[in-house]
Amino acid sequence: MNGRSGPPSRTGATLGREGESAALARILPRLGSARASLVGPGDDAAVLTAAGPIVATTDTMVHGPDFRLAWSAPFQLGWKAAATNLSDVAAMGARPTALLVALTAPQDTELAVLEELADGLRAGCEELAPGCTVVGGDLAVSPTLTIAVTALGDLDGKPAIQRSGARPGDILAIAGDVGLAGAGLSLLFARGVDAEGNPSAEAAAALRPEFDRILDAQLSPRSPIGAGLAAAEAGATSMIDISDGLVKDAGRVARASGVQFVLAPDALAPTEPGVTLDHVLYGGEDHALLATFPPGATLPSDFRRIGIALAGSGVVLDGTPLHGRGWDPYAGWDGAAG
Repeated sequence: MNGRSGPPSRTGATLGREGESAALARILPRLGSARASLVGPGDDAAVLTAAGPIVATTDTMVHGPDFRLAWSAPFQLGWKAAATNLSDVAAMGARPTALLVALTAPQDTELAVLEELADGLRAGCEELAPGCTVVGGDLAVSPTLTIAVTALGDLDGKPAIQRSGARPGDILAIAGDVGLAGAGLSLLFARGVDAEGNPSAEAAAALRPEFDRILDAQLSPRSPIGAGLAAAEAGATSMIDISDGLVKDAGRVARASGVQFVLAPDALAPTEPGVTLDHVLYGGEDHALLATFPPGATLPSDFRRIGIALAGSGVVLDGTPLHGRGWDPYAGWDGAAG
């Protein structure tokens, strides 16, 4: 499902030799068709149907600060590009309907790489958000591999769930795992490297038998997209995609809502090998969903309670205020790619 790690061998047709038309002719048939699409890839623009207000979000993945080709297979990159954007749509309580993908790649990029990336995009949509797929985008040559995705979602006539709706007394709950992706990234930088400290596909592959789950959480996250719709139906008062770390993102909701979140220590204790409490609180890139529900609400099956909203501000654990440090791909980046 998650594809092999590491870059493919460069032996076939490249983007520079074959050109845009040939590349698109190989990519587009691999993307599938969207339920909400009246006109899909191949025209000047896509035409979609919607029942009412539309949710829109965009995100960019850049080779270097956001991913390393030595660690991520093209399929994994496509999957992750889909998952991270679908999760933002789900966090608004919307049903993902379509992705628009703008891709820039070096001239020597093999078309097989682009095909694998397209396969990952399609597979991510099919498994995480059935009925959603890529309906258009752009392809260009650039020195840096960059994947920019715009995701659209349909609220099906319901109001969007915003960060500002939490109230004192609300239950704080989470769907999905936290800490695993951050632990996976820490592991890759510590042990997925060669003798010179450069990212190594071979070193990363050697970690798989012991740390498969946390590596998958980092390289091909399984965002709980359906939980967003379930939260909306259960009356969630606020929600956010945890992309930058639990404390940092919970702090954003607390600030927008004017409340304080008190976390339950027992609910956050790490159980996966290689995962620490620091990863759980600050790791980032898990793309779990954090939501609040009215007091006494029955939580959807994917959610588990991790705390409560009170009058006040910030995020507190064991009586100690926590500060919002978390995932930032550009903080301290040394300009390396790998």
